[in-house]
Amino acid sequence: MVSMDLEVKYTSQVIYVKFGDGSKAFLGYKIEGDKMHLLETYTPPQHRGMGVAKLLIEKALELAKEKGIKVVPVCSYSIQYFMRNPGVRHLLAEPYVNMSDDELSRYYEERLSIERSKK
Repeated sequence: MVSMDLEVKYTSQVIYVKFGDGSKAFLGYKIEGDKMHLLETYTPPQHRGMGVAKLLIEKALELAKEKGIKVVPVCSYSIQYFMRNPGVRHLLAEPYVNMSDDELSRYYEERLSIERSKK
């Protein structure tokens, strides 16, 4: 899936990967108090389906753990990540941490609809 030579880097607002073709994949986030809000993920079309966005989310989770803060999934991809990986849901902030699969699925659909309406 993902090439092992990809280096995940981050700043105070974005986690990103640079590709050999000059393009970038990124996860925009903000930290407010004791919460990390995962706002937007983007992977260039030619690099989609290779697990790059998953790498970015996992880096965000690593940073959240290091800082002792909880995660607020805002972008649809981040919500989908937690739907597919229930073993890390304990990292979610309230009320997301206690959401059922159905509730998370409804939240995902809601966020996806909002994202699509902005395009």
